[in-house]
Amino acid sequence: MHPKILLVDDREDNLLSLESILEPDGYRIVKANSGRQALKVLLAEFDFALILMDVQMPNLNGFETASLIYQREKLRNIPIIFITAHNFGEENIFKGYQAGALDYIYKPINPELLRAKVSVFIDLYKKNSQLLQQEQKLVAINKSLEIEINERKNSEERVTQLNKELLENISRLESANRDLDLFALMASHDLQAPLRKIRIFSELLVNRSDKLGETEMNYIDRIQRVTRQMQDLISDLLDFSKISGEKRAPEIVDLNDLIQDVVTELEEMISAKSARIIIDVLPPLFINPVLVRPLFHNLITNALKYSKKDVPPLIRIYTEIDLEKDKDQLDNKAIRYHRIFIEDNGIGFEQKYAEEIFDMFRRLHPKVEVEGTGIGLALCKKIIEKNNGYIYARSKVGEGSTFILSLPKNFIDLPKMLSV
Repeated sequence: MHPKILLVDDREDNLLSLESILEPDGYRIVKANSGRQALKVLLAEFDFALILMDVQMPNLNGFETASLIYQREKLRNIPIIFITAHNFGEENIFKGYQAGALDYIYKPINPELLRAKVSVFIDLYKKNSQLLQQEQKLVAINKSLEIEINERKNSEERVTQLNKELLENISRLESANRDLDLFALMASHDLQAPLRKIRIFSELLVNRSDKLGETEMNYIDRIQRVTRQMQDLISDLLDFSKISGEKRAPEIVDLNDLIQDVVTELEEMISAKSARIIIDVLPPLFINPVLVRPLFHNLITNALKYSKKDVPPLIRIYTEIDLEKDKDQLDNKAIRYHRIFIEDNGIGFEQKYAEEIFDMFRRLHPKVEVEGTGIGLALCKKIIEKNNGYIYARSKVGEGSTFILSLPKNFIDLPKMLSV
């Protein structure tokens, strides 16, 4: 926008003369023919770059008008040049400066001198305007930075508070889990004693079967069956609660020997099912053997339980690495986990239940079809996580299931036993 100049003079010819001198330089000219009219103009507009004002005016002279102008805070920065036909003495000139004058121009006006002086003040006005704009930008930037800093500070305080609450919640959960594990352990021990007595007394009754009728024997059979189920449940709960308290440090374990021991333990069940178990050469892993043994025990037992009727179970345990050929891959430190597969040809399940099957007491098949407590796979998941690994399953109804174990790799050279 073009700078605005206010011309104040009680004579119209003087105003027109000043306007004709300054207008070619592109200034916006506003005219007032008295001090009072000048004040009215300045009440509505205060963005003037300069005021040129005659000293000798009726009612309010130039000095008085200047004093009134500078009483307003918004107008104090507008420079005033007095125009006069008189050569005042020093006392009156000083009075003009006290009123706010920055300079004098004497009549008759020299157009070049007037334009030169106005140009100086206009340049100053433009530079001051630029400085003011920069100051406003800096103030806005500082305010924005202050808001951002405060928001960041509040966010950091909130994060700190949330972390504190999270740690407190974790501590409470750990304490609650310990209490639950202790409760399960104690409850299981306390429940075993009466169950043992129930079984003993029911067996004593069976021994006197000659004195009991068919109905009574049926009742006793039911008692023994339910008692066995209850003992299995308590045993699984005990195993589950013991996992949290297991503190044995991980060690290098030969999975081949460990799984072979498990298969030997299940020999009776394997023989009864006419099952065939194929175990490929597996890698050594850095794990807790006390925990991993029940892991494979449960998974192999599950594969045997959930087999098809009249179809011999076929279970294959293997890894995705051929230990005899892929030694470079086995030693590759970029591979952090080895994957072990337990694959069967059993009844399978719908893939949408692949995560739910690891929930506690979750059973996809009725107890009348397959006996179980619903804890086995939850126990497997807890064991895997205790060994810093992962477990998931792939399955299809009628085509069997594959459980995939991702266990931490041990970064060592192959044991000598693999080269024997």
